[in-house]
Amino acid sequence: MKKLPVIFLLTCVAWLSACSPPPPIKVGFIGGLTDRNSDNGQSGLNGVILAVEQFNRAGGVDGRMVELLPKDDAQDKVVAARSSEELVAAQVEAIVGPFTSSMAAVIVPITGAAGIFQVSPTVTSMAFYGKDDNLFRVNRTTRDNAQDYARVMVGMGQKRIAVAYDLRNRNFSESWLTEFRAALDTLGATVVAAVPFESGSDTDIAAVVQGMVDAKPDSLFYIAGALDVARLAQHSRKLAPTLPIGASEWAATEQLIELGGPVVEGLLIVQNYDRDDTSERFKAFSEAYFKRFQRNPGYSSVSAFDAATVVLQALKNRQKGETVKAAALRSNPYPGLQQQMVFDANGDTQRKVYFTEIRDGRYRKIP
Repeated sequence: MKKLPVIFLLTCVAWLSACSPPPPIKVGFIGGLTDRNSDNGQSGLNGVILAVEQFNRAGGVDGRMVELLPKDDAQDKVVAARSSEELVAAQVEAIVGPFTSSMAAVIVPITGAAGIFQVSPTVTSMAFYGKDDNLFRVNRTTRDNAQDYARVMVGMGQKRIAVAYDLRNRNFSESWLTEFRAALDTLGATVVAAVPFESGSDTDIAAVVQGMVDAKPDSLFYIAGALDVARLAQHSRKLAPTLPIGASEWAATEQLIELGGPVVEGLLIVQNYDRDDTSERFKAFSEAYFKRFQRNPGYSSVSAFDAATVVLQALKNRQKGETVKAAALRSNPYPGLQQQMVFDANGDTQRKVYFTEIRDGRYRKIP
């Protein structure tokens, strides 16, 4: 058999290498996909999937496609650490997530030490505000939200408020409660009871609500995820049917109404996006989301799409030798689905919110 010349073989290898597609750019995702409040993580993952698919269809980064590597933190410290280490080992360029402050306390030190740029769609705890690290947040802080809640609730005549707060997301819930107390104090109102609980299938929710009602408040407020807010509202309607109820932004998902039904009617809750937006951009996003996932987007998917926009635009604009974080800062401002995003040197930004009440099975904006 006649041997082929070595130069011919080398030419073929070079030709095949030139014709093969460039390696993908790896981007990680981390969120609660299997825990009790997995509605946030699942909706967020959907938003990121949609953003990546649209980005790749538009050509990616000079023809290089983005490969999304999703990981579950299961709202568990051990799982979160393991998933973070797996993303570091996979050498992802950036990460979208996490979605709760407690998980961020575990994840960010691991990814930050590896120099990985990270954008959280929903983390709000003051523990991550004003820090020069590799974490950007597209959401406002617990201080911003708690101050606005205090103003609105006191304006409704609520001055003696009983609070239940979930310790499974302690970093968020305790930060939120601290800021809420301070804001109420400046307005001549007070938290008359703060009842901690750790969410779980065997949690005695009735006892939690009883502890709130015993303080003789004029309203009840829950710092918890959608599933637990629905359960808290159910027992509140039994023990104190006339008291107004409210919940922090953490619970503002589609699942809250699905689970709560009539017992969450009248509940006050803030949204970090306008559900009634009729702009062409948001309409196109909503239609694409529904077509892809057969359900409407919620706040988590909107925030995650915006977070992915930051990551993808930074990757596209990155110059040779530049870090993703530096590219992200240089790429300001970003066109969010409903509002422009501008980050300061610490990766913090502001976000407009909308107060709503649940009426007739819908979130309806209040003046």
